[in-house]
Amino acid sequence: MPIRVGVIGAGVMGADHIRNLSTTISGAEVTFVADLDGDRAAAAAPPSARTTTDPSELINSSQVDAVVVASHDSTHAGLVLECFEAMTPVLCEKPLAPTLLESREVVAADADIVAATGASLLSLGFMRRFDPGYAALRGAVQDRVQGEPLMVHCTSRNATSGPGATAESAVTNSAIHELDIIPWLLGSPITEVSWQAGRTTRHAEGGLQDPALMLLRTANGTLATLELFLNAQYGYTTRCEVVSERGVTGLRDPALLGMEQDGTQRTAVPADWRPRFADAYRLQLQAWITALRHGDQPPLAGAMDGLHASLAAHAMIQAMHSDGAFTKVNYS
Repeated sequence: MPIRVGVIGAGVMGADHIRNLSTTISGAEVTFVADLDGDRAAAAAPPSARTTTDPSELINSSQVDAVVVASHDSTHAGLVLECFEAMTPVLCEKPLAPTLLESREVVAADADIVAATGASLLSLGFMRRFDPGYAALRGAVQDRVQGEPLMVHCTSRNATSGPGATAESAVTNSAIHELDIIPWLLGSPITEVSWQAGRTTRHAEGGLQDPALMLLRTANGTLATLELFLNAQYGYTTRCEVVSERGVTGLRDPALLGMEQDGTQRTAVPADWRPRFADAYRLQLQAWITALRHGDQPPLAGAMDGLHASLAAHAMIQAMHSDGAFTKVNYS
């Protein structure tokens, strides 16, 4: 029997999950979709699925075996805790929660369930761990193909920021990917961070300082940089390069459409992150569904991974409000 999945949130991300689960993921069936906008839920849901504007109705439905939370960041912690109460496996989009207090609450509840049952119900959607490029990069670093890693350089650029974006939400919603992937690549936790901003693009709204440069140091002494630019205008790109003792290993852009015309060469750049990470999302969802069908613990990021990223984000925001001074990440 397929895993009957309920998806909460039918926006860009939720609609993509619904399409994947309905068309490319084996062993899954979307049976319920919830969104505060009932018309949006109906537009995204498969014809046979129920829809609702009440996420609690979905979570407690006898027609749902597992839940995907793809709603606004501010709802993540509360909805995950509801899934825990219903003892329903949940895949929550990143971040685990926008605040450190909420993240700690979810982790504590998860630990109680693990103590009682021996398994966690929570999987966290840090999908870059399933991207073939990042996986290959991690393998090369772990095997020390070019010796010890010395520095990491990351770039993350979006065409435009979402409505209401702030310097703080840029960390908790966008930079959170690097706050997870850098320690995952290096096998070493982030110990201190710094945040800097210079000139701000005229395309940033509401006082958002954009772009920003972030520095991160891991326990093994490796220094990492992240340029985060939410209003780059031209499209979406993400890059990661590891500088090691005997060479450099970095991600290359996936095959993009090239055009040659009137004496020029051009390459199309995707408008957002979905084409770049289509494989990662698909592989992550399939790994989750396959594990649930076999009664195994899904091999996705978990509660503690979410908390560690939240702790690094909290330190980054502290540095932001302390003139960029290096700030320790407190794991205690």
